[in-house]
Amino acid sequence: MTMKIISHRGNIHGPDPHIENKPYHINSLFNRGIDVEIDLWYIDGSLYLGHDEPLTLVDSDWLVKNKEKLWVHLKNLNAINAPVVNHLNYFWHENDKFTLTSKGIPWCFPNIFLEKGVTVTLTKEKITKNIFGLCTDYVEDYI
Repeated sequence: MTMKIISHRGNIHGPDPHIENKPYHINSLFNRGIDVEIDLWYIDGSLYLGHDEPLTLVDSDWLVKNKEKLWVHLKNLNAINAPVVNHLNYFWHENDKFTLTSKGIPWCFPNIFLEKGVTVTLTKEKITKNIFGLCTDYVEDYI
């Protein structure tokens, strides 16, 4: 089984707050065939990307157009009410060892490895487990 590699917030060479959750950068990854995990907020009828806070306004058309390559982490509870969310592969988690995405795929915390799941790794350590996917800031180390 070939492990799917997913860019964590659009990072490819390690954490980089200047490009994280920025559609212009994420588009360049889509052009390379790379899936991306993004952080989505829904506030007062508007959609935003950003990890710790809503920073970048994003258009629902962009989300729907790229829905097959996006793994959408809902960052506030109201995001589940965004009209676009039913079109997306989304998930919510806080402290659970894993949660299920809206497509039924287990999304796992670091060091939790499920054969059918995606594990998030926050380190440069190379992961070679038999899992469905890996979400990493170090995409270039895997492709």
